[in-house]
Amino acid sequence: MQRRQFLTTLGVGAAGAVAAPFVSTASAQETITWNMVTSWPKNFPALGTGANDFAKRLETLSGGRMRVRVHGAGEMVPALEVFDAVAAGTAEMGHSAAYYWRGKVAAAQFFTAVPFGMNTTETNSWLYNGGGQELWDELYAKHNLKPFPVGNTGTQMAGWFKKEINSLEDMQGLKLRLPGLAGEAMNGIGVTTVNMPGSEIFTSMQTGVLDAADWVGPYNDLAFGLHQVADYYYTSAWNEPSAILEGTVNLDAWNALPDDLKAVVTEAARSANLAMIDEFTYRNAQALKTLVDEHGVQLRSFPEDVMQALYESSQEVLQRQVENDPDSRKIYESYRDFQQLVRSFTDVGEFAYLKARDSASS
Repeated sequence: MQRRQFLTTLGVGAAGAVAAPFVSTASAQETITWNMVTSWPKNFPALGTGANDFAKRLETLSGGRMRVRVHGAGEMVPALEVFDAVAAGTAEMGHSAAYYWRGKVAAAQFFTAVPFGMNTTETNSWLYNGGGQELWDELYAKHNLKPFPVGNTGTQMAGWFKKEINSLEDMQGLKLRLPGLAGEAMNGIGVTTVNMPGSEIFTSMQTGVLDAADWVGPYNDLAFGLHQVADYYYTSAWNEPSAILEGTVNLDAWNALPDDLKAVVTEAARSANLAMIDEFTYRNAQALKTLVDEHGVQLRSFPEDVMQALYESSQEVLQRQVENDPDSRKIYESYRDFQQLVRSFTDVGEFAYLKARDSASS
């Protein structure tokens, strides 16, 4: 048998570039081909293209030993059935958001967003350094899945509203698309929330099924044309101060990989995660300018009584969650403790700097 030589070290730079992929001197080698199902329309900006980027990184880092066919929502399975499809082995991989599975795994919600929780930098630090990834692995192993953070939208907007919100009273009875823990908190202040795929939001707003909707942020919201069905865009980013996009791998498929390809998947996920954050920062800034300058979108912030009510409701939701689910208690204790630890530096570091920059330039 011809001797095979592999480079066993991944040289990953700050931008996710690879100094040298795994290389084989063999003329022929087995290629592992996986299917990835997603919750996003095919090639949808940042979310769908982020899944494509992850797949490309896997192929590049593996020297062609791994290839992934990416399927948009509805091509193999519906948008909100990604979790079950990957767990069952219908597809080897998935790309979605963990809070969509709250009805199956209540604690999964902590691996997308926590109302009034950590920002993106803090969240990534918890996952990579504070034990968050290990807790996620433990939770998903019960469902035959191996999870990774594969993207993050950064701070999201509070959503699109057909009418201006001037008081807590104006929120009563509204029908709002908002998933996860934040959706439960909205229910607590008199709003009726629903979960639906992003592709259904425009029509639901247009036909009156919804009065308001959260999606992501300016880049994705502009792509869906949500400015055409609502005039008021709320910036009070209490609901998703950071929003992880998850990559999942069927655990049987994961365990069948050799150790070097497990390392490839891990590094491809990490670099794709950081790449999406960088893209959202740039594209959101561009899209926000377009929405305001070209489409006349009116930016608003929730009034103080609404924010206070949302904070109190969020704390009640989190308390009920941890009281009723041991997994949630264990994960939230880790999340909360880490947030308290890093906030001390965030407050005297980035937050203090942003306030100083704003004051000096005004």
